[in-house]
Amino acid sequence: MTATPSLYGPQQSRFARYLERREQRRPDPVHREFRREALAGLRGHVIEVGSGDGRSFEHYSPEVEHVLAVEPDPTARAAAAARAETAEVPIEIVDGVAEALPAADGAFDAAVVMGVLCSVPDPSAALDELRRVLAPGGEFRFWEHVRSENPAFQLVQRAFDALFWTRALGGCETTRDTESAIKAAGFQIERLDRRFHPSSLLTITAAPNIIGTARA
Repeated sequence: MTATPSLYGPQQSRFARYLERREQRRPDPVHREFRREALAGLRGHVIEVGSGDGRSFEHYSPEVEHVLAVEPDPTARAAAAARAETAEVPIEIVDGVAEALPAADGAFDAAVVMGVLCSVPDPSAALDELRRVLAPGGEFRFWEHVRSENPAFQLVQRAFDALFWTRALGGCETTRDTESAIKAAGFQIERLDRRFHPSSLLTITAAPNIIGTARA
């Protein structure tokens, strides 16, 4: 997804490299639509945390005045820079991590995460940072894969995470209760839709996902 965890970095596994090459050859049209939906209608100054290779950039509308794209991996930032050149809005790409954002308090009208809260070491700290950099009443957009509501499927997710997935994909955990974490951070959820879409059988445990909007 992007709601795929970051597939970049020096410790990238063979499985992660395979998923990345497959996505480059045959981009998932459903995931592209999810990105478009997650970003629709944004305005003003936006921070996108964990922007990866910039696949979201094409979906920012002209009403967005500026995007600060924060991404820790240099390979991903280089790929994002090429995409930023063709975007309809000004995009500044910077190094940084979700738990310590390189931005001032209240600097943004909106914040975006897609495929980030599943893999950051401390989701609570990341969400606190997002609230810090949002203006009062600012908009928080998210698209994340999450723990299934089906107990039997949860067992499959836990087993696959433990055996393979989390290690192979940079710490990604498919069993996080991200909706509860967003609420616990003090955000007020205005819209939340649950989806189920695997890009292939190989990623079936990451198929449960949420897409929505909250307010700081």
